[in-house]
Amino acid sequence: MELAIVIAVVVVALVFDYTNGFHDAANAIATSVSTRALTPRVALVMAAIMNFVGAFLGQEVANTVGSVIAPPSGTHGLVIVMSGLIGAIVWNLITWYFGLPSSSSHALIGGLVGSAVASGTLVKWDVIVDKIVIPMVASPLFGFAAAFALMLAIMWIFRRRNPSRTFRGFRLAQTVSAAAMALGHGLQDAQKTMGVIFLALVTGGLVSADEDLPTWVILAAATAISLGTYSGGWRIMRTLGRRIIHLDPARGFASETIAAGVLYTTAFVFEAPISTTHTITSAVMGAGATKRFSAVRWGVARSIVMAWVLTFPMAGLVAAAAYWVSHLLLEVIP
Repeated sequence: MELAIVIAVVVVALVFDYTNGFHDAANAIATSVSTRALTPRVALVMAAIMNFVGAFLGQEVANTVGSVIAPPSGTHGLVIVMSGLIGAIVWNLITWYFGLPSSSSHALIGGLVGSAVASGTLVKWDVIVDKIVIPMVASPLFGFAAAFALMLAIMWIFRRRNPSRTFRGFRLAQTVSAAAMALGHGLQDAQKTMGVIFLALVTGGLVSADEDLPTWVILAAATAISLGTYSGGWRIMRTLGRRIIHLDPARGFASETIAAGVLYTTAFVFEAPISTTHTITSAVMGAGATKRFSAVRWGVARSIVMAWVLTFPMAGLVAAAAYWVSHLLLEVIP
């Protein structure tokens, strides 16, 4: 029975990875599509390929995610991990339905913490604060400020150039910046699923905690997120690419460049599983605010921030409910 639960957890983790892909596809390509630098289908193919490649670039974020909670070995621990995944998937689907670019990363962490708290399992709060909460607050603030500064620099450097020719050049440059953003998304988000799968394998006693990630785990997570990305997240793409602000190619390039840089830095330097959604959305706002602050539709931005704030606790509550239901079912099943 224990092996069957491990397999079930792995399958559910890959389902989460798939929902992460279509939920966060907009992160990498919405700005490029909205500025017509890339067609939607070409952008999705490129994003899917770069997501797949990015998943193989490191294991630092996976190690962090796998160390957030310490579930007991055996069936009980596997139920805790499964419940955390269910909480994350449900919240992903809710925010996708309403077109809100919330964080799949924080839904996953919130789900794991919610099921752990409900079961009385150890939660490593020092890891939560250092690797999750602080980067969660710092990354969008930095993304906004850095994109604002980069866009001001672009405006000054190209102030005497022909606008039509300049925008044409930035459309070409967006191909590179969008690819870099998609690579960073694979680097960050595919690893989060790897971390959960590895946590399930350790909890089920199939591997030891000091082993490296099995190759099949990396390949499976990379494939699932790529397929999810290719399926597209059109509802969120409209929000991120058009409803916050109407982007031009230069501002799209600035947003993607800054967001990609933040993703790489936090993954390789701080080993922090930050939200690609938070990072690119704040960068879009920062670059857009250089037009004038009123150009940003702050009402839409307020709805997005509300989804950010609710993600961690709501995913945790769903996961806690899933744990209680699963625990009761295990008690009545002979």
